[in-house]
Amino acid sequence: MKNFIFSFLALLLLPAYMSGQSIKGKVLDSSGMGVPGAVISAPESRTSADADFDGNFTITAKVGETLKITMLGFDAVTVTATAAPMTVTLKEAGDTALKEVVVIGYGTRKKIDNTSAITSLKAEDVTKTKVMNASQAIQGKAAGVQVIASDAPGSTPSVVIRGLGTALGGRNPLYIVDGMPTENINNINTNDITSYEILKDASSLAIYGTRAANGVIIITTKKGKGDKVTVEVESFGGFRKQLKKVDMANSSQYVAYTNAALGTNTFAANQPVSTNWLDQITRTGSYTQNNISISGASENVKYFFSAGNYEEKAILNGLNYSRTNFRNNNEYKISKKVTLNQNFSFTSANSAPQPLSAFTNAYKQSPIVPVHFSTGQYGVPFVDANGVANTSGSAFNNVGNPVSQLDFYDEQQRSVTLQGGLKLDYEIINGLKFTSQFNGEYYTWKQYNYEDTKNIWLAADPTRVAANYPATSNTNLLTKGREQYFNWNLSNYFTYNKVFASIHDVEVTAGMEVSVKGPRENISIVRKNVNPNSNYWALYNATDGKGVDYAGNVVNLYDVVYNESRLASYFGRFQYKLMDRYLLTGTVRRDGSSNFAKDYRWGTFPSFGIGWIMTKESFLSDIKGIDLIKLRGSWGKLGNQNVPLNNQSYNSGLNSYLGGSILYEGTTISSQIDPSLSWEITEESSAGVDFEFLNSRLKGSFDVYDKNTSNVILNTKPYVTSGITLASPAHVGEVSNKGYEIALRWDDKISDNLSYWVGGNFSHNKNELASLKDLEISPIIGGNLGNGQNTKILDKTSVGQPLGSFYLYDYAGIDPANGKMLYYNAAGAKVTQDALDLTKDRKYAGSILPKANYGVTLGLNYKNIDFSVDGYGTGGAKVYNGKKAQRFSGENVEASLATDFWTPTNTTASNPAPFNQVPVASTYYLESGDFFRINNITLGYKLPLNDTSFVNYCRIYVNAINPFITQKFSGFSPELNGDGNPYGTQGIELDAYPTLRSFVFGANLKF
Repeated sequence: MKNFIFSFLALLLLPAYMSGQSIKGKVLDSSGMGVPGAVISAPESRTSADADFDGNFTITAKVGETLKITMLGFDAVTVTATAAPMTVTLKEAGDTALKEVVVIGYGTRKKIDNTSAITSLKAEDVTKTKVMNASQAIQGKAAGVQVIASDAPGSTPSVVIRGLGTALGGRNPLYIVDGMPTENINNINTNDITSYEILKDASSLAIYGTRAANGVIIITTKKGKGDKVTVEVESFGGFRKQLKKVDMANSSQYVAYTNAALGTNTFAANQPVSTNWLDQITRTGSYTQNNISISGASENVKYFFSAGNYEEKAILNGLNYSRTNFRNNNEYKISKKVTLNQNFSFTSANSAPQPLSAFTNAYKQSPIVPVHFSTGQYGVPFVDANGVANTSGSAFNNVGNPVSQLDFYDEQQRSVTLQGGLKLDYEIINGLKFTSQFNGEYYTWKQYNYEDTKNIWLAADPTRVAANYPATSNTNLLTKGREQYFNWNLSNYFTYNKVFASIHDVEVTAGMEVSVKGPRENISIVRKNVNPNSNYWALYNATDGKGVDYAGNVVNLYDVVYNESRLASYFGRFQYKLMDRYLLTGTVRRDGSSNFAKDYRWGTFPSFGIGWIMTKESFLSDIKGIDLIKLRGSWGKLGNQNVPLNNQSYNSGLNSYLGGSILYEGTTISSQIDPSLSWEITEESSAGVDFEFLNSRLKGSFDVYDKNTSNVILNTKPYVTSGITLASPAHVGEVSNKGYEIALRWDDKISDNLSYWVGGNFSHNKNELASLKDLEISPIIGGNLGNGQNTKILDKTSVGQPLGSFYLYDYAGIDPANGKMLYYNAAGAKVTQDALDLTKDRKYAGSILPKANYGVTLGLNYKNIDFSVDGYGTGGAKVYNGKKAQRFSGENVEASLATDFWTPTNTTASNPAPFNQVPVASTYYLESGDFFRINNITLGYKLPLNDTSFVNYCRIYVNAINPFITQKFSGFSPELNGDGNPYGTQGIELDAYPTLRSFVFGANLKF
């Protein structure tokens, strides 16, 4: 029977074999991307074939025969079959400009067929601004995305997508780099990025389930292309200065203000020095970056190699940072049906950090104190009988010498990050592909900090001598620490794509995934009295032969290993397009997390999206000037599993006595657990429209959304009668984010030599704590100023307020009779500081979260010259001038305060009378965080080169980064990321790194 079947098939296939041969080729779109699923037909030979996922095809036909190539969304073409491999380029039907491919979870999709809100940024958008972290470069380029950046070397920007949805949980988006989930992208060289996709709505995010509530950013790095070896080189160097400085009181202004505050002439009017402490601790910063990449492709191999080095000397004296990257991405065509992709990256980062509190100390230290006394000793705030700073006398403030602080600080950090993966694609049959991908990430970090304790003690007081140093005190401290972890991810999924009856375009994706965040070890040990020679800075002391087992030399030991976290997932997506105009997307993911109890470990996260390409309809298709109108709508459910977990706490070994006899030792439970504790759940509905008018010169989109996060976790207090003392997490809250987004861009070409563009985006978001359950909430009290006061709170009174709201006394002006500051109490009356009630008189006064974000871009290309400008701004945010509000007696003040304060003869001054008590945390120090900044100005010139030149391409450029800012805030910078926590130091200018102005000169070369 088997032989009969084979014989029968042979008879059927013999005529086709005798009448033709295998014609091979590739179908591409206008951007050079393969077109999977394209249908190639040979009418004369009566055969047909489908292009594979890379656009490759093989069809049995005669040389010279006419072939017809068709694909939904493209104009059909006819070509003549040739014996040599063919390349066929299809033109998008209707010549729509929305023909780019966007990266979505576990696949790609043509932008015009996408039903969700995704902002796709290409390589030039990310690399144009010469900054270290790619997320800082996208600031202002995506509607609905807030990026709070810091110019501190090695810092990580905070990225908030469509508002903040959690108070205690993780707030960062999920990053997917070439298929690998990761926590941040500090290790990525922006020159290696080819696309940066921001998934914003639930329809696009639900495919990532419990990790998607804060948004997802997908980064794809470069691969080899072309038919020859290409070498690209970029090198740039630049220098950096503070964008904005705050004028502090000079010596004469300080003396007048402080003497008035003290009511005595403690300080002499004529001071021998007037130190500008900010100038003393800062320098002109510099940074350079050098990148080289080698790429190319052959019939079966595509390869990409890159290496980059970044070096920065920061504006703060002694603060240095460097990073070296290596990346290798290869694609191997093992057979007609099997393709293997391999990626690997290595990053080594080194830093010599310095304490950012030096900025605050430079702000606060008196200008009458010299950097060094004439004796060579560090200047300290001692005032002698003559009223000038001297080596002896009485201390008049507790601020240290900022220069001394930096000179004695000696810390080094080094980290290594390895990321890599393998991706296997197997085409089972035409239209059906199986993908298996494994990615791993290894991170290790090491640090030491040497504290010269004895010499720091001597420098703090010029009257001290080494002989008086306490014999019981340590002479130095050495801190050494390390952290490491290994994470891995394995996904296996099928993708089926087919066009039926020329009108039904179906794509189905289904698979499973395992993600493991390995145990993270964090260890720190402090040893005293080590050899001062850095060659011997180890926990083992060569002089005494003792190691860490010698407990007398170990001051502190911290060693913790965080639990491994596992996530098992099943996911599926259905995408359907009918008649090239009606779109439907459905997604479901089921996640099981090891973080939660057995009965609450699994959750299901569905979503759907619909779309209608209206311009494909007959009533719009022929209207001149309307090129595209596409309506979108979606709904979905997302999760946030990076939340506080149950932590059972015990007190053990407790002894009790009765009549002199010891009772049995016992264990007391001091915390309770919520067995139903699980992830926070976000449900979002959104709608949008994409449009293109006037021959696609005007493009834009408009989106509205309503995002509600339930199951928000906060700490709750136990019942008093329970005997339990510690608060514990529970699902008690609900957070709402509602908003809209607008993006517009105009591109026009005036002539063959001149083209230009103008674009912008605007987004508005209303964030609030929508509700709380009727439980006793353990308040979140934050925004500590270091002077015994806090500025933020979240408790049962916070319902209806934005997250991260400031909670302050309400400043009511100056009492004209005595110049004292007045405040409104709860009844609305003006009272003095002494009459304020801590529990009743404070009010909510805004949040660090802006109500609006916006960005603008414009540029032109004229012959070989390119010019562009990008800007970014926010509206509706509040920031707190923490340095001004932290003042203690004898500390410096800003020049604006020292030159205009209340006196009996100046009762209309804008500032109160001088005072030396701790300032009240009030709205007096709360200022507008609104600003607009030019992020980047680029001017480039492409050298005209001959085809025979060794260098194929050369562009030289100059960049001005953050050259101008318009701000209402009187401090250094309204962009205050702090610790990234809205209930921490975010939004408070205290120990904050200033925003910088940078100028860069560089060149791009291709060989």
